Amino acid sequence: MNLNDQLNTIFREVFDDDSIVLRPDTTADDIDGWDSLSHVNLIVTIETRLGIRFAPRELLTFRNVGDLMTSIRNKLS
Repeated sequence: MNLNDQLNTIFREVFDDDSIVLRPDTTADDIDGWDSLSHVNLIVTIETRLGIRFAPRELLTFRNVGDLMTSIRNKLS
């Protein structure tokens, strides 16, 4: 499963919405229920499933899913 598929699965589970289809320009405004609490749950789930860790400062730089994916790819390479 590629990274995009993995993230789609994680987002669908965290937000309990099978209709989510991520694009690089997807933001919190595009997904119902993406608030600060669900954001924490999302980040923890990504870290756990992919075996990575984000620095707190790094999390503040993500503007969209594309930024998140770039960071994950860099950590996995």
